[in-house]
Amino acid sequence: MSVEEDETKQRLKADIHYTVGRLCQKIGEDYRRRFTRQAIAAIAETTFRQCDVFAKDLEAFSRHAGRRTVSVEDVKLAARRSTALSIYIQNKSEEISQEKKNVKKPSGKRKSKDMEESVD
Repeated sequence: MSVEEDETKQRLKADIHYTVGRLCQKIGEDYRRRFTRQAIAAIAETTFRQCDVFAKDLEAFSRHAGRRTVSVEDVKLAARRSTALSIYIQNKSEEISQEKKNVKKPSGKRKSKDMEESVD
């Protein structure tokens, strides 16, 4: 691993640690619980490792399909290990697809005034 890659990895770990700390603080306030620094560090490290596995799986799935871009189908496939996550991603995917269908795309061609008047 190059120095630049190591620095990027350390920055990502720090960002995840910060975010996990903030989430634990918020949850602690909502449920009147406290998290030790060790617990926050363990959650952050677990999160980082799980994201790394997830990213490698996504890369492998897209490469196996002969693509350079990760698709929604790759994400669904990677999420299969967690039933709750898989269901959530499937529902979200369907929701986004439905929203796309509901949004009408302009055809790019404008009707002339004569055509608009004849339609009305």
